[in-house]
Amino acid sequence: MGLYEQLIEKKEKLALVGLGYVGMPIAVAFAKKIDVIGFDLNAAKIDLYKKGIDPTGEVGNDAIKETRVDFTADPARLKEAKFLIVAVPTPVNDDHTPDLAPVEGASRILGQNLTPGSVVVFESTVYPGVTEDVCVPIIEKESGLKCGVDFKIGYSPERINPGDKVHRLETITKIVSGMDAETLDTIAKVYELVVEAGVYRAQSIKVAEAAKVIENSQRDINIAFMNELSIIFHKMGIDTKEVLEAAGTKWNFLKFMPGLVGGHCIGVDPYYLTYKAEQLGYHSQIILSGRRINDDMGKYVAESVVKNLIKSGLAVKDARVVIMGFTFKENCPDTRNTKVIDIYNELKEYGIDPIVVDPEADADEAKRLYGIEFADISSIHDMDAVIFAVSHEAFKTYDRAKISAMFNKANKVKVLADLKGMFDRTEYADGEYLYWRL
Repeated sequence: MGLYEQLIEKKEKLALVGLGYVGMPIAVAFAKKIDVIGFDLNAAKIDLYKKGIDPTGEVGNDAIKETRVDFTADPARLKEAKFLIVAVPTPVNDDHTPDLAPVEGASRILGQNLTPGSVVVFESTVYPGVTEDVCVPIIEKESGLKCGVDFKIGYSPERINPGDKVHRLETITKIVSGMDAETLDTIAKVYELVVEAGVYRAQSIKVAEAAKVIENSQRDINIAFMNELSIIFHKMGIDTKEVLEAAGTKWNFLKFMPGLVGGHCIGVDPYYLTYKAEQLGYHSQIILSGRRINDDMGKYVAESVVKNLIKSGLAVKDARVVIMGFTFKENCPDTRNTKVIDIYNELKEYGIDPIVVDPEADADEAKRLYGIEFADISSIHDMDAVIFAVSHEAFKTYDRAKISAMFNKANKVKVLADLKGMFDRTEYADGEYLYWRL
């Protein structure tokens, strides 16, 4: 009887290492079919899951209350599992080099608790070669086991889109790979238990790693192009959104929009690819150019708001400015690697102490990571400028009257920055507003 059959008959268990925005939904999905151990080093997070609370908002409290996932912060429990999935973050350092500490740490924990006959699958986004050249040696050293003999390895890149209720684990084709044909077959069958859209069997682990890292690099480059167009069109006095809507009538025009590029994927993954390329003697041109443009957009937005304050005859120093939205994307509580912080920090350079409002964000996380405390929307009034930085559904309901109530009534002109183009520009085209969007 193979491992797949043993999992189906609940003679063996699957374990998830890392229960964040990616790992937790995977664990919940598999727990509907087989026995699952959900492991995370963060004991406080585990306690929340055990209480039926979903801090990520990905599946909701009801799903957490109903799930049969066996949540634990005890690494020794991993010994009970034979199919192990690693879904830990892979961030970058301040110098944009890959920070492999989380995946290396997970590999050590795995190695210390791995039993013979196991299959280990990594989902963390990495550059080609990390799974086999970095993770496997750590697991072998810690376990005393030999890869290919005592345990098998595979890679299946995560494609979960945080906050997206349409494109979910079940509805996105899953790339799978294994170190040999037998391992690939086992991994494919296991993922087919939960992925309704089916799986794509990559030819090798390195191919699967490369496929993931270029997915987000491609999006990053396209968004960078839109951001560059936005800068150019503003200098021409042309509205970028109107240009893109016109161009979008052609069947093969790619409908990307300008914006802030944060989060753990699009703004990070390209650096993994360029890092490996530089190790091989090739210095990226297109990828790094796109990264530079996108990394500078927060500064560009802040400078544009300051210029509009000056145009409106308002003093810049000590201007009252509110930033609406702080998460890295809409309808998601995650503030890690948000680029809104760049707007915040740049405004402070001009002597402005911005107020931040975000009803969706994890307030404790924002306080811990950035030292920022959110204000309640009811306290927002007498503003000189309002910046809608994130297109939360809650913000889309704002009409002109509600927005106007946020401003200082004594100001002749209201400076409104609608970065995502949520509102109808023509409603703010009169002399009362100085409306600006990317």
